[in-house]
Amino acid sequence: MLVLVAPGQGAQTPGFLTPWLELPGAADRVAGWSDALGLDLAHYGTKADADEIRDTAVAQPLLVAAGLLAAAELTSKVGPGSFGAVAGHSVGEITAAAYAGVLSDKDALSFVRTRGLAMADAAAITATGMAAVLGGDPDVVVAHLEKLGLTPANVNGAGQIVAAGTMEQIAALEAEKPEGSLKVVALKVAGAFHTHHMAPAVAGLEEAAAALSPADPALTYVSNKDGQVVTTGADVVARLVGQVANPVRWDLCMETFAALGVTGIVELSPGGTLTGLAKRALKGVPSVALKTPDDLDKAATLVSEHAV
Repeated sequence: MLVLVAPGQGAQTPGFLTPWLELPGAADRVAGWSDALGLDLAHYGTKADADEIRDTAVAQPLLVAAGLLAAAELTSKVGPGSFGAVAGHSVGEITAAAYAGVLSDKDALSFVRTRGLAMADAAAITATGMAAVLGGDPDVVVAHLEKLGLTPANVNGAGQIVAAGTMEQIAALEAEKPEGSLKVVALKVAGAFHTHHMAPAVAGLEEAAAALSPADPALTYVSNKDGQVVTTGADVVARLVGQVANPVRWDLCMETFAALGVTGIVELSPGGTLTGLAKRALKGVPSVALKTPDDLDKAATLVSEHAV
């Protein structure tokens, strides 16, 4: 089974959208999305600096737009139905929901715009952040984080756990890393996502979700809440609402991929993070990250060679 995955916040880099906008029709499509959202996606994806695209209210719609654009281009090359399963990390779940047919592109972008604004407002209440802990025994790492008052917000597998909490707590972690871990790396995000600090964002998302009319997934949809396969659109949307204040269990998603018999993984733009984790946790499974349109042919080759 081929799996399509969509990355989360922090994967964006200045100018990453530039080559995608050079594809036929892409600029017009993004311009239409920008008008609908009241956000100049082309500007932020091509000209904005790292600080501008670190803004949660900007980063999240930008990532989903990039993922939708890449997914459309990939589908035009390999055809619909090439992937048997789909999953997304954090905000990437909204991209995954659109690819699975649960949400239209328009609804996915409207929902992520609400999500980004609500989470930015929640992040402004207290100065918070996130840092990746690399290496170490997971149980030891989690115990150390809890001792410092931090939340293991992203349990990513492959020796990576992302901690989230106040900036003071993050500083304490940097000063005293868990026993056996290799290093602590601060992430380019603007808040303690997937923790209780994001609870104020949930109410706004519940209201936005009530206006949606989700369809059931057209392919296997793996939830980052617990790695479970979700079969109804209503459950997908409920999980999209709740996940902003709850940890991401990407480790469990990868365990599910293995159980499903994964034969290859393609990561949508801006790819790299999730395929990197897969290389370590799913050894021997081929993968392609769509960093630029030049990677589309490599992805098409993977699909032709490893589809089952």
